[in-house]
Amino acid sequence: MRPSSHFFLYLYIYTVFSLSAFSQELHLSLEGIDSTETAVLKSKIAKTVFSNYQTLETAVDTLKIDLERAGYIESELTELTKTSDSSYLALFELNTLYDKIIVYNISDLSNFGISKRELENNSFNYSSNEMTIAFENIEAVLKYLSLQLSEMGDPFVIVELENLKPSTQQNTLQANLKITTQKKRNLTAIKIRGYENFPRAFLRYSIGIKEGMLFQQQKINQRSLLLENLSFVKNTKAPEVLFTNEATEVYLYLEKVPNNNFDGILGFTTNEETNKLELNGYLNLLLSNNLNFGEQLEIQYRNDGNLQEKFQTTVELPYLFKSPVGLEMGLSLFKQDSTFSTVEKNILASYRFDTKSKVFAGYKDYESSNLLDEQQAGGFIEDYTSQFFVFGGSFINSQNSLLFPNKTQILLKNELGTRKTLTSDDSQYKIELTANHILNLNSLNSVYLNNNTRFLVSEKHFTNELFRFGGINSIRGFDENSIDASFLSVLNTEYRFLLNLNTYLHSIIDIAYFNNETLDLKSQIYSFGLGMGLRTKAGTFKIEIANGTFEGQDFKFSNTKLHLSLNSRF
Repeated sequence: MRPSSHFFLYLYIYTVFSLSAFSQELHLSLEGIDSTETAVLKSKIAKTVFSNYQTLETAVDTLKIDLERAGYIESELTELTKTSDSSYLALFELNTLYDKIIVYNISDLSNFGISKRELENNSFNYSSNEMTIAFENIEAVLKYLSLQLSEMGDPFVIVELENLKPSTQQNTLQANLKITTQKKRNLTAIKIRGYENFPRAFLRYSIGIKEGMLFQQQKINQRSLLLENLSFVKNTKAPEVLFTNEATEVYLYLEKVPNNNFDGILGFTTNEETNKLELNGYLNLLLSNNLNFGEQLEIQYRNDGNLQEKFQTTVELPYLFKSPVGLEMGLSLFKQDSTFSTVEKNILASYRFDTKSKVFAGYKDYESSNLLDEQQAGGFIEDYTSQFFVFGGSFINSQNSLLFPNKTQILLKNELGTRKTLTSDDSQYKIELTANHILNLNSLNSVYLNNNTRFLVSEKHFTNELFRFGGINSIRGFDENSIDASFLSVLNTEYRFLLNLNTYLHSIIDIAYFNNETLDLKSQIYSFGLGMGLRTKAGTFKIEIANGTFEGQDFKFSNTKLHLSLNSRF
């Protein structure tokens, strides 16, 4: 064999043995001064086999820290020796296990606004100047106290224990509480990144973040999440703070979210007289925050296919002149074929408490005209005008769901005023309550409940001032706005099953009771059916099939209604 061949053979053998040596696993054994300590050591370490000495040494150091946190603060690593080429032995002396600690000098905490009840909740033995804490909880308690004190405007407060030593009580330590404070800080500036044109009045009045307020990191983080309820903005990451000697600046990272909404509904039904298919429905357009003012413009047009036509527009301007007061204005035109027409106008002042709730008050008037030359049988229509003082409030709580963004909604509206005709003046009162809630059973199943109740209190009722309901937005299985009532209460229920993130199936069980004073009619009505919702690129498409029945009426397949709608956000 040539010398060069010997060289390559030796090189190969050396490389193989070197790689084997470097890739050799290292085993760690743990021992205490007795079997009890050895069992404790083995329970505190996750693994005993390591790829190299560095990771083994790190595991031993971590074990020492874990022992101290568990109460073995006097534990010692007496020896770490190599017992073979691949084995190491770590010898420990655990010494005394301290299971609690007595903290003195806690009376100062009351000077910082931490109540006695809070201290009692964090200890199992409390007096005016000391508290006893389980040793394993001491780190959490110190973090809790530090957080509470920092939320009082001092983000650099230091809470620590000093003079730590064994107590006269068995297995107990004692220490003094030391609090080192700095100067309190107030917000000097609020910087917005990502959506620089965000209407700042919402920061001040809706979520309560404003310049000059006491700096409270936890409160700022919590309040920034309330912005999600505005629907036209979202947080891209948590707020950050820049501290300098003289300034405390908060940075909010926001993104504008398109919040315009187009909603269209088509309904199909069979005319019992002609047996022909009839089409009805409505269109609803909502333009929101296009001017970066938080404003809303809603335009609604409805036609039921039976010469019933409605046009309505509403404008909402929040936080006028950077004040907490907003303005709402509305105009509604309604015409019932050649029977009557009604014009409704309102102007309201609103006050928002936060992003979820508001109250409002204002003025509304109605003007209705009888278009008939003579009264029809079973109807009572008359020219009238009316003026009302309006007051009420609303609450909306959202949730993180693309298909069902609103978890809870409540609207209460009251109207108190007078109706005038050519022959009389009558006092009237109207009330409307709408409340709905989604009960989430789990990630796939939920129950939706909705109630709408309206009541007109008047000595005498006209047909052209009654409430009109029926259809996909009230009780399904009936034509849109086909039922007149002076009092109504509708309960909509749905059991929803989520097939995936974009598709769901649901049941339809609707029940209503209504009273028509002009016809002296009282009745219950029911609706049963099935529906499906599908979220597409164009929007959320809904299809619902329901059959509506009056109390005492036999089931008729011809009463089945097919409702289609498309809700598109852009």
